[in-house]
Amino acid sequence: MEAKRAGDIMIPLDRYPHIPHWFTLRQAIAELRASEIEVQGRKSLPRAVLVFNKTYELLGIVRRRDILRGLQPSFLTGEGMEYRRQLFAVDVDPNLADLSSERIVRGIREQAERPVSDVMLPITVTLDANDNIMTIIYDMVKHDLSLVPVVRDGRVVGVVRSVDVLHELSDIVLS
Repeated sequence: MEAKRAGDIMIPLDRYPHIPHWFTLRQAIAELRASEIEVQGRKSLPRAVLVFNKTYELLGIVRRRDILRGLQPSFLTGEGMEYRRQLFAVDVDPNLADLSSERIVRGIREQAERPVSDVMLPITVTLDANDNIMTIIYDMVKHDLSLVPVVRDGRVVGVVRSVDVLHELSDIVLS
């Protein structure tokens, strides 16, 4: 069995959600919600969206948890963590978590108009399309990443997800 390369197991860029850096968190949510990825008959929803500039250079990545962090209403950011925990602590008192309150909904909607560049993480690691599976695993584990962009001739051509790497490894381990 020949070892797979990043280019063999990547999801091509045209099939993975990506947006320009000036898009809002609302637009990023819409892009994630509309995206469904199918790899070897397995369907999944993306956990992140890639962010590019005008000249299609990769700037960063916005994960679902970055969006959640970015949607936190601004009136809560000045409060201590204990206050924020209590506000959403439905296990303590269900009446404390009034998510339908006008103030919270308005705060979330206001934050949803922020640009994704406010919450995106910079890209720290990329893979070359010719990198072998051991290099992919090493980089993902070393940098605690579940998604790594793949580059060919200096251009982003796709992404490798940890779920797809594990699928390839399962073929090796279970055969």
